Amino acid sequence: MGVWADFGISSGTGMLVLIAIYFVIKWAVKNGIKEAYSDITEKKTADEIEEDNEYDEELMEGI
Repeated sequence: MGVWADFGISSGTGMLVLIAIYFVIKWAVKNGIKEAYSDITEKKTADEIEEDNEYDEELMEGI
């Protein structure tokens, strides 16, 4: 058991927590880089352009 037992959790739970933390940090870094890129270059990212196009299509369908 080792380190996980010192914290009072099983090794399986510890691994799930580490995996969840990994993906949260990965998501935050990705979004931070996108935001910084947009601020520095004043350009839209591919994801922002795609979201704008989807929003425009939704508006057109509602008319």
